[in-house]
Amino acid sequence: GDAVLVSGPIGEHGVTIMLCRGELDIEADLQSDTAPLHQIAAALLDAVPGVRMMRDATRGGVATILNEIAVAAQVSVVVDEAAVPVNPIVNGACELLGIDPLYVACEGRLVTVVDGDQADTALAALRGHPLGASAAIIGRINDDPPGLVLLKTSFGGTRIVDLLVGDPLPRIC
Repeated sequence: GDAVLVSGPIGEHGVTIMLCRGELDIEADLQSDTAPLHQIAAALLDAVPGVRMMRDATRGGVATILNEIAVAAQVSVVVDEAAVPVNPIVNGACELLGIDPLYVACEGRLVTVVDGDQADTALAALRGHPLGASAAIIGRINDDPPGLVLLKTSFGGTRIVDLLVGDPLPRIC
């Protein structure tokens, strides 16, 4: 099936904004991932004719985008938790807050779906750009079960990554 990639570590913008507000009383060396994506997107499109879609992961983070894909295309998106790049500071802050980094805003990260046969070429194109140095293939598109995002956890289980209802995270930008 098609492959799902991200252009770098997720959740950095959202966690940076939360830390900068001083509400968490946590000091950390973290910067927002805010960046223009037009050049990395152009590099990907030049290298890979099989790009199915691409989008920034701003509102709702990667989880929301993947759910929108699953529902719109009536496919399943299977994500390998261990493959998702997350800065340890982001991971730690999310653990303290009880939130999943998959739902945290990214302002300079691209999520893309490409033909599975072109996944390695897409990964090389992303990593060839400074914004994509930590790009990763994080999952695959399957036919079943349609409309769901499934996360293969680090513990060997599988869980559903729901589309969140309401506003579970504070609006940060």
